[in-house]
Amino acid sequence: MNPFITAPTNQLSKDSVKVWLISDGVINLVGFLILGGLFIADHIFTWAPWAFWLLVAVTVVSFFGAVWGCWKPFLLYKHWRYGISEEFLQLKSGALHEEHQLIPMTKIQSVSTHQGPLLKKYHLYSIKVHTMGSIHTIPALPEATALALRDQIARYAKVEEV
Repeated sequence: MNPFITAPTNQLSKDSVKVWLISDGVINLVGFLILGGLFIADHIFTWAPWAFWLLVAVTVVSFFGAVWGCWKPFLLYKHWRYGISEEFLQLKSGALHEEHQLIPMTKIQSVSTHQGPLLKKYHLYSIKVHTMGSIHTIPALPEATALALRDQIARYAKVEEV
């Protein structure tokens, strides 16, 4: 076993930024539409004055959350790395709080690919690696890379198809 483990270097797809921006945009749009509906309901039903100020506070916080949602995908893409060897699967992420996970191949129980509607539009897959106590995800990989990586992890972990 190598006492010095090199940091992972493989990056996610550049299209992952687009997928995360669209996803966050849809979530923010729905949230602001709900807030707009609540403001209209406040006007029609003349709720207590504190309800209006509560809605204003939630709107301000949501606005700052939407601004953060525009920066977050770029930070995720810049700092997300993964690596694979016969001994470990390595996941590294985080701009402010860096997290480096080493998952031994002997602990991996199953590996699968997932593709939602946005990932499908950009021909991307997410890989989920299941261990006894947790699930680790590698988000937004190109289709060919994801399928090859899934098969390679399964081969190294000696996962058999059921």
